[in-house]
Amino acid sequence: MMKSYDEEKIKQMLLISHLYYEKNMGQVEISKKIGLSRPTISRSLQTAKEMGLVKIQIENPFVDFKELEQQLSDKYKSKISIVPTNYKGETTALNSVGMFAAEYLSRIIKPEDIIGIGWGKTVHAVTKHIEKRNVLGVQAVQLKGSVSFENERTYAYESITELAKAFNTQARYLPLPTIFDNVETKKMVEKDRFIKSILDLGRQANIAIFTVGVIGKDALLFHLGYLNDEQKKELESKAVGDIASHFIDEKGKIVSQELDDRTIGIQLEDLKKKEHSIVVASDVEKAAGVHAVLKAGYANTAVIGSSLAQNLIDYK
Repeated sequence: MMKSYDEEKIKQMLLISHLYYEKNMGQVEISKKIGLSRPTISRSLQTAKEMGLVKIQIENPFVDFKELEQQLSDKYKSKISIVPTNYKGETTALNSVGMFAAEYLSRIIKPEDIIGIGWGKTVHAVTKHIEKRNVLGVQAVQLKGSVSFENERTYAYESITELAKAFNTQARYLPLPTIFDNVETKKMVEKDRFIKSILDLGRQANIAIFTVGVIGKDALLFHLGYLNDEQKKELESKAVGDIASHFIDEKGKIVSQELDDRTIGIQLEDLKKKEHSIVVASDVEKAAGVHAVLKAGYANTAVIGSSLAQNLIDYK
């Protein structure tokens, strides 16, 4: 059936499906955005399902994920927690994993802990759900540079501020670009006494909370002004995701050493040394990246959505 449609029609159906199912836009809103009638939008969505471009997965909230959790924990030799989409009344997978991860952090936190975090929507979904607690001597630090050249929201400031406020501590910002234009500038900045103290604190953190970025047009790092078209094309062909802005392949290896040398923040090997290295993810599109992170041992704990978990079981 796929052959009966030209490439442009298929691309149009994919765009409409993306806006409807992944961006949660209504049919009327989509019709206004792309200039097609609402009936056309409706037919496109139906055809996309019939062609197999869209597959609807019904999630049973009464399913017990304990067995799957154990299978994944054994597979990755990590502590895996699977979170249903409707966790404690939340209506999205993102907010469900965010709330669960926030509660998990509150359970494991102890006096004098140092918490390092990344940024992005997923990390923000965690920090906005953390309830205030008085725990003596907790420190909060950013694990990677937080300044971008564009207006795209990274939630970097909000996330570290919320985390620090929850534990009544001072937020330690890393007010730098994530990726520098050249290695020399990055190395010079790293020698600054203030910057060095922030980077050292990130290495010393015994708890790290981060997510896996996707690759492609929806990747946040692709919209922050750091990468040119050639670099984006290379990453799309080689990388499955990024951790703390380090782009990795399916085995967890750095895909572009030249780019990585210009990236500032926590190193991947340092994540392996954390008492609690926690990857948080909800989207199925992050499956390949989460698999690579867990197989490479960058995280010893994972808080993931149920649909994502069911995808991971098939990865080798």
